[in-house]
Amino acid sequence: MEKTYSTKPTDIERKWYVVDATDQTLGRLATRIALILKGKHKPVYAPHMDVGDFVIVVNAEKVHVTGRKMEQKRYYRHSGYPGGLREISLRDQIEKHPTRVVERAVRGMLPKNALGRQMYRKLKVYAGPDHPHAAQQPEALEV
Repeated sequence: MEKTYSTKPTDIERKWYVVDATDQTLGRLATRIALILKGKHKPVYAPHMDVGDFVIVVNAEKVHVTGRKMEQKRYYRHSGYPGGLREISLRDQIEKHPTRVVERAVRGMLPKNALGRQMYRKLKVYAGPDHPHAAQQPEALEV
């Protein structure tokens, strides 16, 4: 009788990947990163476990978007107080906090539960070309 394979936490091997976001389309980049964070590229993938790898994104400030999204796309947040709704355009967000653009795009593509939050913690985004994760020996990932 054949038995169904079930991934155990001891079977999970996590790799580190580094992605250069220079001139990458934001949505396509975020989709590929979310796939790696979930672990769907591995044969041991299980939807109820976090089997994904770590992803380091560098040059987040040089990400590319199509159309007129730089002026038309808005990010909203609310302070919780009356009249506390704030909005910022994509162009301003990239100037002030370039890492948040990539982080938010990827976070929107992960599950909205505790498992998704665990996957999101494996994402490291940096505005420039330098990152402090050289000790993990990350592999370059072509997107």
